[in-house]
Amino acid sequence: MTRQLEAVERASGAQMVPFGESVLPARFGDGQQEYAAVRQRCGLLDAGFRAVLRLTGGDRVSFLQGMLSNDVARLRDGDGIAAALLTQQGKVVSDLRVYALRDEMWLDVPAGRAAAVRAALAHFIIADDVEFVDDPAWVPLVAIEGPHADRVLVGVTGTALAGTAPWAHQEVHFDGVPLRAVAVGHAGMPGYLLIGDPAVAERLWAHCRAAGAEPVGMDALDVLRVEAGIPWHGCDMDEDTLIGEVGLADHVSYKKGCYLGQEVVERLAARGQVQRKLVGLLCAGPTIPPAETTLRHEGKDVGWTTSAVWSPARASVVALAYVRRERWDPGTTLDLVIDGQTTTAQVTTLPFYGAKDSGTGC
Repeated sequence: MTRQLEAVERASGAQMVPFGESVLPARFGDGQQEYAAVRQRCGLLDAGFRAVLRLTGGDRVSFLQGMLSNDVARLRDGDGIAAALLTQQGKVVSDLRVYALRDEMWLDVPAGRAAAVRAALAHFIIADDVEFVDDPAWVPLVAIEGPHADRVLVGVTGTALAGTAPWAHQEVHFDGVPLRAVAVGHAGMPGYLLIGDPAVAERLWAHCRAAGAEPVGMDALDVLRVEAGIPWHGCDMDEDTLIGEVGLADHVSYKKGCYLGQEVVERLAARGQVQRKLVGLLCAGPTIPPAETTLRHEGKDVGWTTSAVWSPARASVVALAYVRRERWDPGTTLDLVIDGQTTTAQVTTLPFYGAKDSGTGC
């Protein structure tokens, strides 16, 4: 999809960087202005960091109910939910979002995990009436995020969706073409993901800009999502991470019954046996710690950093990090060594900015 947008993004001053098998804008100019656009107005993001897998067939709901961590069976046309695909050991293949349509189920996944999710699910399709739809007519096009996202959506589609439940979705129209607008953000702010035909991507981008949305690159998004405490697969979790460690509580149902990895998830929740978890760190000093910087307490290794950024909201370096249970209480001071210099960081609750109940997850 980004091939359709790359020319118009470059014309807007984008500096492009590789992102998985594609390229995305790193920045368009002043990163602080891009950050402020999302926090104060409305940002416009190339949604190529997401991908959609479409499933059809009479068993699609029951199949996904037995594969994913949340209660897919309760969804009705237009509903959505955050979930995860796990291994049998309860480890995270990918976080994702599920959207129920009348005749299909859509999985909205990180672009870099689409192939892994599809392969893992296909492995379990045996006698089920389930098929993947390979028609590329519906792909993530753009995301609009910020306090003015509702205004921009109305300006572009003529449809008002203010107050829509998190992850809910609806068909809207742009320039006579159907799109699906999903109430979801990626930065701790209200927003919409617009999914549709790649052929309209350039026109949609231009109309979003005309309606007041401002281009935002992946560098600013990284700051925004860390502030919002949103972990990304490949940065803050992988297939060695238990879902209980990464803190995706709204991705799990403890009432739905059996699913892949459920026994481990239930056992760990019941016994409280997770030995580490993802927490926030407020770091002293201006230096941003690299990923996998070791955290120590009284000379003992107690964890490591995953993602770290300078946070305008906190006027401080903030980080996501895995910390062992004996040192993960908020207020605990930890040591870390960066470029040979020892500094400190304080454990804090997440998020650093905003709330996690607005459909931001994933």
